[in-house]
This record gives sequence, C-alpha cells and structure tokens, in this order.
Amino acid sequence: MLYRAQTLDQAISCRDLKKYFSDVKAVDGLDLFIDKNECFGLLGPNGAGKTTTIEILEGLATPDSGDVEILGLTWKKNERELRERIGISLQETQFSDKLTVHETLHLFRSFYRSGPNPDEVLRDLSLDEKANARVGKLSGGQKQRLAVACALVGDPDILFLDEPTTGLDPQSRLQLWDVVTRFRAKGGTVLLTTHYMDEAERLCDRIAIVDHGHLIALGTPQELIGKLEARNIIEFSSEPPLPEETLRNIAGCHGCTAHRGLTQLRVDSLAESVPQLLAAVEKSGSKLLTLSTHAATLEDLFVSMTGRELRDV
Repeated sequence: MLYRAQTLDQAISCRDLKKYFSDVKAVDGLDLFIDKNECFGLLGPNGAGKTTTIEILEGLATPDSGDVEILGLTWKKNERELRERIGISLQETQFSDKLTVHETLHLFRSFYRSGPNPDEVLRDLSLDEKANARVGKLSGGQKQRLAVACALVGDPDILFLDEPTTGLDPQSRLQLWDVVTRFRAKGGTVLLTTHYMDEAERLCDRIAIVDHGHLIALGTPQELIGKLEARNIIEFSSEPPLPEETLRNIAGCHGCTAHRGLTQLRVDSLAESVPQLLAAVEKSGSKLLTLSTHAATLEDLFVSMTGRELRDV
C-alpha cells in the first residue's frame, strides 16, 4: 500500500490533498508523509502535479481541500513561524538585476532572525568570486546557485528544492549535491523535485512518483527499481517488429514495453537474453535496426508503468 500513517517524527505531512484548475486535476487526493532528516524526492513528468504540490506545501498556494502540516504547524495558524523555518528554491527565481550577488544574499538574510554568515554561504555555493557582480550579469547556472544560497541563508529546518540543478554544469551539480549532504548532516530535511534520475538515486532516501495528480509509486530508489523484477533493460528495434509472444518467451524476460519507436525488454541476464533475442530476430526473418542495453533505472520503471518518460523530450 502507498498509504503511510502520520507520526510525530514527520517534518511534512499532507492527507487527501486536492487542487483543481477548471477541469484539470493538478493534485487529486495525494497523501505524503516525509520524515525529519530525510531527503524525499517527488518525481513525475511535466504536468504531473509536482510543482502544484510543492507550492501548496511551501504555503505559496492554497489547496481546494486536504490537510497539510509542516513541522507540526499549519499555514493558516503559524505562517510567520513557518516562514522562519523553511528555505525555498523555486524552478525560476526573479531577482533584482541591478543588485550585486552580495547585496542580494544580505537582503535575504535580513528577513530572518538568525542564520549563517552570508559570505560563508556564498563560498559554499562557489559564488564568492561573483560577490560584487550584478545579478543581471550572472549565467543561468549562477542564478540557480544564488537561489539555493538565498534558501539556505535563514538556516532552515526544511529545504524545498524544485529542480535545483537545471542548467548547472556537472561540477556545479556535484557541488550542490555536497551542499544538500551537509545540510542533512546537520539534521535538515529536504524535499526535492528533479528530472535527473541519477540525482534522485544519489540523494533521496525515499521517492514518490506522481502522475496526473496521483501517487503511483513510493519507496526507496532500490525498492522502486525492484518493482521492474529485472536488473537489466534491452532496447531494440527491428523491421518488421517481433511478435510480443516471441519476446515474452525469451529466457529471463519479465515483460516488454513499446516506447518511442523502440521495444524495451526487462530481463535478468544480458548474457542469456541478448543471444536469444538475436536468434529470435534471425529466425523470424526480421532485420535488427538498433540494440542497446543498460542497468534498470527509475526512468525505466516510470516508462513501464505509464508508457511516458519522466522528462519530456
């Protein structure tokens, strides 16, 4: 079951959360329970309801119905206290282009009663060399790191990160992963949305996959990948396509899915299944056009469940 009972150790909880926009059910009866000191991933394709859900939890949007508690408090009764205890990095944050990086971070620090030295936060996010640069001159990745710095400058208990590494180069991504790891080491809780599956597998203790406003899978990365019942994926195309019955008779095959002009086979052993696939292609008289293999991932799980990708192409 996807349901999990609420406990006192939870940093975030929502029950039967709903948010509709005309006929669009952005969030449709969602239950989420996130433990303190946990990094929790919220995954799904564009339009799945991730951003709407996280905006409700951040107090930036009001649900049509459902109960939300953050650190045992509610937005209706405890908004000021909650604002002091959370940090938010949105998908896109608008800063004043004419302020410098240093001025921007010190401005955000002034909103809170306590917090770390802004200059230390700039160093942690590798922005110290840009301290005197105007925000309007920053690259997209640098602005993204500044948004995370502003989320951390109030020393929050919970950090909301909505696709924080979009547009970052590989080195900056690794630096941000280290920032998240250090934040958790101090007892912080992280709610992360991302389209990068390696990021989710690296950082998240548990992951919820949502689609069309519904929770469709919940567990650790290993538990979710285990739902495929196979360790490996074979992707291939042939002309004409092989019958599904032929594919399902390949040794160690746990199912097949047609996706973007390719056929995906979920198999136990590549060494056993690939030769049998090649033999089946030759026996049928088909022509093999493409073939590739990889270890099973969260992306493969989502494709097998919905026929869609986590990231739109």
